[in-house]
Amino acid sequence: MTESKFDTNYEWKAVTLLGLGFGLVGLDRWLITPLFPAIMADLSLTYKDLGTIVGVLGISWGVFSILMGNVSDRIGRRKVILPAILIFSVLSALSGWTGGFAGLLLIRILMGLAEGSYCPTSVAATGEASHPKRRGLNQGLQMSLFALFGFGFAPIIATQLLQVVPSWRWVFVISALPGIILAAIMYFVIREPRAIPSASVQQPAKRSQARPGWGELFSNRNVLTAIIGLFCAMSGIFVMGAMIPNYLVDYLKLGGQQMGFVMSAIGFGGFLGEFAVPGISDLIGRKLAAILAFIGAAIFLWLFSRTGASPTMLFALLFCSAFFCLGLLALFTGPIAMEAVPAALIASAIGLVSGAGEIFGGGVAPFLAGIVADGYGIQYTLYLALSGLVLGAFVSLFLRETAPGKTAVVAIPAG
Repeated sequence: MTESKFDTNYEWKAVTLLGLGFGLVGLDRWLITPLFPAIMADLSLTYKDLGTIVGVLGISWGVFSILMGNVSDRIGRRKVILPAILIFSVLSALSGWTGGFAGLLLIRILMGLAEGSYCPTSVAATGEASHPKRRGLNQGLQMSLFALFGFGFAPIIATQLLQVVPSWRWVFVISALPGIILAAIMYFVIREPRAIPSASVQQPAKRSQARPGWGELFSNRNVLTAIIGLFCAMSGIFVMGAMIPNYLVDYLKLGGQQMGFVMSAIGFGGFLGEFAVPGISDLIGRKLAAILAFIGAAIFLWLFSRTGASPTMLFALLFCSAFFCLGLLALFTGPIAMEAVPAALIASAIGLVSGAGEIFGGGVAPFLAGIVADGYGIQYTLYLALSGLVLGAFVSLFLRETAPGKTAVVAIPAG
């Protein structure tokens, strides 16, 4: 496909809008954690309640991420993307008017349904709108906006708005407006692809003669290793994202604006890491990059846990830990999952790895962190995240190297 015959104008419009949508998914998902100290006092909630609220959204997200990617292959991208962004925006506004734990829990479950549906469908739509030589770059850019908006901007927006609005409830209402506007713009811009590519990675002809089955996913060493590795990485980042706001306020006694500043490090560090870690893996290999990233994330999180109430130092250490941790998310759901399987199973592998990692790392781990915080103290939740990262370095030893620059055969290896 030549550049002159490709609709570059639509490509950049689609990538921009779909990327902004993914950023708003991150914003709406993580706005609740910097607001939770205020919500906790108003609704008489506990740390366990926080872990549960964050966890149920992760489980719901993971289940519908696996299901709805396949549905969008059959009914089209627009029919999933447009309702999803509108629904999670409205539900975010409704979060501000809940009267207690049960209502908030129900709303977050439904938000996970909508956001999980948007995730794989929008990533597929970005790839289909992109010129093949820019597909990886564009998808990386889209996914990195989740970290930038969700972990970078959300703490700053939340803590600053709390200074000018009557209560935390209005912060949720205001946050919903951009998503509603974006859905309206998408309605007129985003279009269905003429055809869904059957493959995005070149493979030997003998691998494509017979259509592989789902059993090949579960017997593939790299797919299984990626699932466990992503669980470890998500255990780190989602426990940090859920519990560190209260850790900073309740344990280190930082002010609300100081907490927002420190928490933004996760977004800015993760934004850069989602580009850099997979990019570095092209040079040094997927396996070595994963091992080093887990070690780096663990070291900087340990240093963070040993640092007192110094916002600047805490920001720097959290920035570095998030750089490696969120970079691992992109590495496992991107090149490692893609290169593990035949072309006909690429989307299925990505959905399975990201969905399973989301369910266990984004769902179960925050719930366990809430129990630890209530039973032993909020400071001990950092050791739960640290344990996941250390385990991830060990798990990565079982990866089979697939980076084209590090293997004799460019083709995707079998399981």
